[in-house]
Amino acid sequence: MSEVPAKPALPPAILLMGPTASGKTAVAMELTRRFPVELISVDSAQVFRDMDIGTAKPDAATLAEFPHHLIDLISPEQAYSAARFCTDALAAMGEISARGKVPLLVGGTMLYFKALLEGLADLPQACPETRANIDLQADAEGWPAVHAALAEVDPQTAARLHPTDAQRVQRALEVFRLTGRPLSALLAEGKEQMPPYDFLSLGLLPSARGVLHERIAQRYDAMLAAGLEGEVEMLRAKYRLNLNLPSMRCVGYRQIWEVQDGLAPRAEMRDRGVFATRQLAKRQITWMGNTLRPETFDCLAQDVAARIAERVAGFLDERA
Repeated sequence: MSEVPAKPALPPAILLMGPTASGKTAVAMELTRRFPVELISVDSAQVFRDMDIGTAKPDAATLAEFPHHLIDLISPEQAYSAARFCTDALAAMGEISARGKVPLLVGGTMLYFKALLEGLADLPQACPETRANIDLQADAEGWPAVHAALAEVDPQTAARLHPTDAQRVQRALEVFRLTGRPLSALLAEGKEQMPPYDFLSLGLLPSARGVLHERIAQRYDAMLAAGLEGEVEMLRAKYRLNLNLPSMRCVGYRQIWEVQDGLAPRAEMRDRGVFATRQLAKRQITWMGNTLRPETFDCLAQDVAARIAERVAGFLDERA
């Protein structure tokens, strides 16, 4: 009998994720010095042009020495999605792999990492009319009855949703009514579209949350000292912006806008910005622990870059 030929090995790719102020950029630059990698930003704020200080975007000198893909892509007036990130990231990854290098994706936008790793389901946009009809049914019969209707057409999704989880039950039933297919089937198809890479997922997490909070406060103070408030003024003068745009919902920017418009006291601007950044870090850490589950390293350890480099060296050696 002839042997079945072995499948060709998938090209390697490295993911480096962590909460804000965990030192991702410093580790990424050290990996770039040691290995044949190219950096891809995984940051939903750094895609915006002219938003430099508040997004902790690497400065021009750093970008000249350590070029990043997917930075400064769009105007703050525009929106960027997880779907577009996957398209842009996969295009960059293909170019990097074709050059014989390894993509190193670095950032803190956990939804983008999840979309890349699990694929994106082709789901319909929200339909106000369909949602209104579901709301009418819920008003007349109650959400448990709507949940029961969902169970008839999509038992798998209904089994993981509480009968009173109105938002998710409504969305699942909406998807079925718009497409004629259960949400569970569409999500499964999205996961089958995983990119053809051998991923090494690494995460930076603090051994002491309080120390990370101190780093966050120090960094936000440094942003204010560097002119973050002036950056917001410049953005508002240069572009047609409002507080509902994704760019102005970014942590730090919204808090300063609200002070500039008299919606919040100036005396609270710094503390509100620090608090919002801490909340962001908390959400990022939760994503990492509950959904992405990378191999983790203590971002507060002095030798964290060396430890991660050792892990990367082993990963790449296995595939040499």
